[in-house]
Amino acid sequence: MAGNNTTPNMCYLFPDNPSQCRLILYLSISAAFMCISYLMGELHPDGVLCDFQAWWMTFFDWSVLLWVVCITFNLYMNAVLGKITEKYEWLYHLVCWSTSLLFSCLPFIGDHYGPAGAWCWIKDDWQWRVGIWYGPLIALILLMFVVYVYMSCTLNRRVARWEGMYDPDTERSKQLLRDDIKPLRAYPFVYLAVTIFPLVNRIQNAIDPSHAVFPLVLLASITVPLHGALNALVFGMDRETLKRLTPLHIKMAFQSHFERGAEIHEFPSEEVTEN
Repeated sequence: MAGNNTTPNMCYLFPDNPSQCRLILYLSISAAFMCISYLMGELHPDGVLCDFQAWWMTFFDWSVLLWVVCITFNLYMNAVLGKITEKYEWLYHLVCWSTSLLFSCLPFIGDHYGPAGAWCWIKDDWQWRVGIWYGPLIALILLMFVVYVYMSCTLNRRVARWEGMYDPDTERSKQLLRDDIKPLRAYPFVYLAVTIFPLVNRIQNAIDPSHAVFPLVLLASITVPLHGALNALVFGMDRETLKRLTPLHIKMAFQSHFERGAEIHEFPSEEVTEN
């Protein structure tokens, strides 16, 4: 939760790229609400509260995944196609929230929500778990991996062509790559890192549902809520952001937001007439 609060605050203080910061903000909000579902603890036996926790967890698990997908799509549009993507922001919201709502409500059909280990989620029905979550999760992770490999190859070829004489367009492209694209590349990999152990744990549960492996359960319980903290770490470890995380820079950033700066007025020139 602290990490999910830290990232938007840093974006607020140092808004170099508002569009990029907004995407990170939406991801952080989703991750913060996802953490709340894990803080609810055990809500057994099956009932309204258990179903609510399961729905909440499914909704925000999906929203986090889809915002990571949107960040990947945004990177592809910026890096490969060279398009400005601010106009797609409303579409990101529509896809993320509506798809999350759809998949989180489907398990209510047939009462498939209930106790599922340490938290309430989809009951021990592997087909529903694969259809609602793990199938799309694996497919989207593989898709993002393919997109990142393609982007890396494309960008490497461009960098190789850029070597040579100075060109303003080339320098602008390099600056775009350095300032807008590189900081966002780590977020999908953070998502992959916090998803591995829960995925392995659920696969083990499907293979042998009567014998849970405690180390896997423990690792899954520890890594899933770390999404916000790792996002904050990635954002703060950006070279330019790291240089600004000093008391002086933070104070100046606060002052720039809360104090009205000096205004520069333009006055018309007057002709000097000789008497």
